[in-house]
Amino acid sequence: MTDRFEKYDLPVPRYTSYPTVPYWSGALATDVWLADVQRILAEPATTWSMYIHVPFCESQCAFCGCNNIVSRKHDRETPYVDHVLREWALYGAAAPQLGERPLRHLHVGGGSPTYLTPENFRRLLLPILQRVKKDPGEFEGAIEIDPRTASPEKLATYRELGFNRVSIGIQDFEPEVQRLVNRQQSLELITTINQLSRKLGFTGINFDLIYGLPKQSVESFQRTADQTVALRPDRIALYSFALVPWIKRQQRIIKEEDLPKKGVKWELYRMARAIFLAAGYVEVGMDHFALPTDSLAAALRQGRLHRNFMGYTNQRTDLVLGLGLSAISETPWSFHQNEKDLAKYQSTIETGQIPTLRGHALSEDDRRRREQILKLMTTFRVGFVSSDEAAVAREFLAEMIKDGFVEMNDREMWLTEAGRPFLRIACLFFDRHLREKQPEGRLFSRAI
Repeated sequence: MTDRFEKYDLPVPRYTSYPTVPYWSGALATDVWLADVQRILAEPATTWSMYIHVPFCESQCAFCGCNNIVSRKHDRETPYVDHVLREWALYGAAAPQLGERPLRHLHVGGGSPTYLTPENFRRLLLPILQRVKKDPGEFEGAIEIDPRTASPEKLATYRELGFNRVSIGIQDFEPEVQRLVNRQQSLELITTINQLSRKLGFTGINFDLIYGLPKQSVESFQRTADQTVALRPDRIALYSFALVPWIKRQQRIIKEEDLPKKGVKWELYRMARAIFLAAGYVEVGMDHFALPTDSLAAALRQGRLHRNFMGYTNQRTDLVLGLGLSAISETPWSFHQNEKDLAKYQSTIETGQIPTLRGHALSEDDRRRREQILKLMTTFRVGFVSSDEAAVAREFLAEMIKDGFVEMNDREMWLTEAGRPFLRIACLFFDRHLREKQPEGRLFSRAI
């Protein structure tokens, strides 16, 4: 099995979008983007989601791949909140139907949302929540938690504002691993945050774990997996460490000799996955596990599971609107990303304009392939549009078929149980942009 792991451990996209960001055209005028937002909101049945990016962190985790700004000083916190609210006002003026269509998802991520003081978090969220109409039966509000900067007051603030899900960044419980990635937080701290979240009434708790970090071993990561199961989060995200030091400078402090060898990294994943499944968790798409009572597992059973820039969600919405530095949005016809530089983001907003960095208008072919990749990423199976496509797929995926990872007929293809860890590889067949033009330089992390 290790040999097969080596064969499929390729640098490939995570497919939170199609086309993937490196293959966006880059040319999407702000007025075209706003026209797409207005177009989808004109439909009375439209539902939507919102993502708010808080880029600040008090310290830099060595493994991090997020767009963040590290500062122990909080002097930029208040101006940032002011600018996000001004961005929200620009959208409100351009698309007043935002206040009329049901909001089903609100996700606040980072960086570290727990960087904000309770006062500034309220000042950011209250004007937005007062303007929107939350879907009474389907709304989920989720926030990412750094246990080191979370506090009882902050958690209570999130709950008071209607958030019902928290995602706790853990990565690994082992002190030596934590030291090497500059993310030191005790099991006792995590247990306290977990218990307090339950007591406050959060109905969904997620633990983020990463395998492939420095000094991880099968024995040590088994302890992390067992401790995770003992705390019984509703969801577990089990991510492969994305080593991209050519993109993220902070990863350069990680010594290659400290990283688990490829075969060991594969065993870390297989061992943790087995522990979670034995504990009653359901495998949901790629990297995710959920208790059968969780809304993500229910969405999988009901065929409503979806994937977008926020990860796996329990349903699809017609519009995802991203606010804040580098935030990404989407409509059925386009993608849009905000400026990634803080000064440019703020100065553009001060001129009364949406802070557009880049975007992409989807062609008909893009839209078809996006649906096929989404189907495969959420159900492990997908239909072909023709027998010709099936024939080409059979040739392209011949190795995966031979290894028992993919099965297919003339109408559809599906991943076997053994093939699920290689989901990203199977999606490559539908990625016309990547197949026709290999990326210049190193852009993607490895599959496992």
